[in-house]
Amino acid sequence: MARSTMEVAFLGTQMTQVDDAKYAKIFYGDEPDGKSEHGLSIIGMAIAEDVADEVFAAGAQFDPLQKVRITFDVARGGQNKGKNLALHLEAVDDKPAARQQPQPSPRPAQQPTPDAAKS
Repeated sequence: MARSTMEVAFLGTQMTQVDDAKYAKIFYGDEPDGKSEHGLSIIGMAIAEDVADEVFAAGAQFDPLQKVRITFDVARGGQNKGKNLALHLEAVDDKPAARQQPQPSPRPAQQPTPDAAKS
């Protein structure tokens, strides 16, 4: 099993409980292909059952289209396809470190001294 991360536009989390089983998903937006869709391509990813409550609850803190990082496992599925299972959801900080440093304040203009004004 491989583990990976991706940064995408957050759309929502969803959970459905049927009897003793929880079905949870993360929905995110991706670039459209320009042929069959325009705007955002809406993609869903299942959430691993053992972290479903945690990841579902994390979705409540994000705004629609906010950039998030999803950590997920890629399990082997049928017909040699991968099956992605979300494990963690967190915000992406879009601000580079250089922008976060405080900017130096401009130096105040020097007032002329009374002696300089007489000359």
